[in-house]
Formats: sequence, structure tokens, C-alpha cells
Amino acid sequence: MRIKRILLSAALVVVALLVQVAVLARLQLPGAVPDLLLLVVLGLALVYGHVSGALIGFGAGLLADLAPPSDHAIGRYALVLCVIGYVAGLTKPDSGQHRSATMPLVVVIGAALGSTLLYAGVGSLVGDSAAARVGLGWLLFTATLYDLLLAPFAVPVVMALARRTEHDPLATDGAGGPGGSGKGRKSAYGWLGSGTGLKASRSMRTSLPSKPARIGGQRGGLLGRSARGKTGRMKGVKRL
Repeated sequence: MRIKRILLSAALVVVALLVQVAVLARLQLPGAVPDLLLLVVLGLALVYGHVSGALIGFGAGLLADLAPPSDHAIGRYALVLCVIGYVAGLTKPDSGQHRSATMPLVVVIGAALGSTLLYAGVGSLVGDSAAARVGLGWLLFTATLYDLLLAPFAVPVVMALARRTEHDPLATDGAGGPGGSGKGRKSAYGWLGSGTGLKASRSMRTSLPSKPARIGGQRGGLLGRSARGKTGRMKGVKRL
């Protein structure tokens, strides 16, 4: 399953990066550029969780830092997507799947705002003042708008593809394997509760030759009294 995750994540990241550089970056839209790579990381993190989301985000960001025409320091976008992937993966529910589109929509809005702010903040630390020249408020508005318009076409498709790699046939096998249900164990050990062993022991006892009635009766009386006494003591201990 991990191999399928890696292969699918790598393929989606490469395709998103190619579309980002060859198509979206050439549209010359006002303000920010639609971030398809961010949406792919979000879709994978929402299905795989925070650890995989952080690793995928770091790899995708590092690939974007190295891809031409990169005009910023290497590792800058890798840090941004690593943090965004980790935080987005924390919203994954225990059931493994969101019941509505509200939470993914909130995640997209928060990621668009957070990635822009974090990218501009890291840029100010290394002396990049491009965000200040364009206007941080305008960048935040356009980045959120473009990502929201692109998210319905990207995030559901990425999440649907990622869920296919999460299917584990062993988890749905009720009778086989070490993780089987109680039904399989019951059928395997059903002879313990069927009473066949008790019937066999009774038939063996009845086939044995009987002993004299007087001695048998005395022994039976003694054994009966001792058995009743032991049973009473055992029941008393069990109640305690």
C-alpha cells in the first residue's frame, strides 16, 4: 500500500507541477497564480493524514523550488507546503472520510491564506520584498479566489484517486487471516461447544462393566456429598 501511495503521489505532483508551470503561470492573471500544486497536496493530505501530508508537501515544494523558472531560494516553498500538508492532514476524521464538503472547503480557504502569508513571511526573512510591492492584501484575495475556483475540479479527483490506494482486502476478510472476526474463530472451534465430546465420554462410561450395587451406591453417596461440598465452596468464592 505504501508503494501505491508513493507512486500515485509522485505522479499527481509531477502532473500538477507541469500544468502549473506550462499553463497556469502563463495566464498572466492579476495578483497571485492559481496554485494547483497546493490543491494536490491538500487532497492527498485529507486522505492520507498529517504525516504523509507533510512528507508529500515537502517533496512537492522542493520539486517546485528546483523547477525552472524558479526565482526564490531553494527550500522556501518546500517549507510552506510541508507545514500546510501537516495541518491539513490533522483534519482527517477517524472514519477516514469527510461526510460533507464543508471541511475540505474550509481547508482550501485556510491553506490559500496560510500558504500566501507563510510564503511572504519566509520571503521577508531572506530579503524578498515582492509581496510588499504587489500588496499582501491583494495577493491574499486573489490567491483565495483562484484556489476556490480551481478546487472543485482538482481536490475531489485527487481524493478519489487516493482512496483507491487505501482499500485493504485483508481488513474486510471476516473469516481468514489473523484479523478475522469471531465468526471464523467460532466455526474453527465450534466442536468445543457442540457437546460431541461429552456424548462420547458418556457412551464410553455406559459401555464399561458395572460394579456391585452396594459398593457403587456407597461410593456414589460419598462422592456426591464431597462434590456438593466442593461446588458450594467454589460458588461461594466466585461470588466474592
